[in-house]
Amino acid sequence: MRIDAYEDPGPPERRGGWWYLAWLVRRQWPRCLAGAVFASVWMVLLAATPYLMARAVDHGLEPGDLGALAGWTGAMVAVGGINAWLGVLRHRTMTKVRMDANFRTVKVVVGHATRLGAALRSQVGTGEVVTIGVGDVQTISASLTAVGPGVGAVVAYAVVGGLMVSVSVRLALVVLLGVPLLALVIGPLMGRLQGRETEYRERQSVLTARIGDLAGGLRVLNGLGGKGLVADAFRGDSGRLREQGYRVGAVTSWIQALGVGLPMLFLALVTWLGARLAAQGRISVGELVSVYGYVVALGWPVAFLIEMGHQLSRGVVAARRVVAFLRLEPPRDEGTREAPAEPAVLHDPASGVRVLPGRLTALATSHPSDATEILDRLGRYIPSDATWGDVPLAEIPLAQVRARILVAAPEADLFAGPLHEVVGAQETGPRGAGNRATSHHTPADAEPRIRADELALLTQALHSAAAEDIVRALPDGLGTPIEAQARNLSGGQRQRIRLARALLTDPEILLAAEPTSALDAHTEATVADRLRAARKDRTTVLAATSPLLLDRADVVHHLVDGKVAATGTHRELLDTEPGYRALVARDGEAAAEEAAAEGEPAR
Repeated sequence: MRIDAYEDPGPPERRGGWWYLAWLVRRQWPRCLAGAVFASVWMVLLAATPYLMARAVDHGLEPGDLGALAGWTGAMVAVGGINAWLGVLRHRTMTKVRMDANFRTVKVVVGHATRLGAALRSQVGTGEVVTIGVGDVQTISASLTAVGPGVGAVVAYAVVGGLMVSVSVRLALVVLLGVPLLALVIGPLMGRLQGRETEYRERQSVLTARIGDLAGGLRVLNGLGGKGLVADAFRGDSGRLREQGYRVGAVTSWIQALGVGLPMLFLALVTWLGARLAAQGRISVGELVSVYGYVVALGWPVAFLIEMGHQLSRGVVAARRVVAFLRLEPPRDEGTREAPAEPAVLHDPASGVRVLPGRLTALATSHPSDATEILDRLGRYIPSDATWGDVPLAEIPLAQVRARILVAAPEADLFAGPLHEVVGAQETGPRGAGNRATSHHTPADAEPRIRADELALLTQALHSAAAEDIVRALPDGLGTPIEAQARNLSGGQRQRIRLARALLTDPEILLAAEPTSALDAHTEATVADRLRAARKDRTTVLAATSPLLLDRADVVHHLVDGKVAATGTHRELLDTEPGYRALVARDGEAAAEEAAAEGEPAR
């Protein structure tokens, strides 16, 4: 019953929350069946102890037969030992059931998020995705206790009811009617809990999204004086979530209180009835002891039944959120026309930008978001009327667009792993791609095994991005583990690693937004020269206002309000366009100051 965290999870069930939970059970039915069997036998043997105790009293203790007393006592000890072993097996099996459900749900959610790709952010908020990964996955896996202790509780309850019939039909009816009574009392609370839990879950998603927005834009908000306004909104959302949490807790506390209190009343009633029957001579002392033991043993099944209902109520709410996420579909690819066979002009009618093949083109604007939107249109990340050659970009199959056009976003994700894998080169041999042990190199085993041709391309990409010093500064060079989002690197280092990754891909068309904004003037000048050389005769578009980059461009489009106001070389625009000159002057002064600090003439 090994759990493979990397196996194919299979096509998930999307018809609803209950269907999804049932799918998780079906995907590991042998393990779930084993958990149900272990739990059932374990709980039945809990009830066997009172039965054996009654026999020891009636056949050994009361008549004074020491042999019989020893035999029945030994049987109780043996049953206790077996039950302890079964309890270990039950717990271990159910832990594997929960882990499998956890991993499987994570895999289907992450896989679907990958399939959605760029459409993910437009269809679901960041807070929803985070809350699914952090909270819902755990809730769903915990709800699968129903297939082990839940089934066992039902079986044990039926067995105890049968044993009670052999003692007294009246007592058996009281016992067997107890659970329906619990269901009538607690059932409405379970429905109410689902409603409260659903509302709490939605508010939690909103608050998580606000936390992400606040953390991501804190510096900007502080500069604009809006930090207090957002903080007030966050406090309001947090307060509402807290109040909703109190309401969920109130319902949960009633369920738990009734789960403890009603069985106690149940126990008192059965004990009183059994004592009356014993006093009347209708049952023996041993049978009275067994009745009391049976009712005590029922405490476990009843507790598990209530816990099962509670966990299933929460689990189905979480499963519905997962199913809603899995129902999201990426925009349908309607492309039916072939992309141009040869390099061709990219044209964005909305802005007037024309990108000539084989040229280095720059977009200069005082509003970076305008340039980023143009790159997204030219990369077909948002709907537009952009054309490639004489073919509308929207009519070209997306796979062809992605294979030939790369949009290098300034905040593109960097995944954890050795530096060479973060950039894009994979290891070969026993420690090949996909072997996660490569993220934990030791100094004695730090040199990654990369094919000579891949190593040459990787070295060239790092050189073109002026990132060799990063490799030299790291303790294990290319094998140094890099944290998620490269948190153990500086902002400028992260930017050069992203650029190196884009250059290693060597796309036919590269669209990059602000690839050097976090670099000092000396490093930026180096990157500008090397980038131009690396992309010679390749189509490249840079969104930038740095004169160091603009001066290397073949064509510069000056954008005003998202539209082309002037086109020319950097020096031509400086001479003829006052608006362009004002736009780049501040960056030029900053570059001159930084270059002077480095002891080199301004460029």
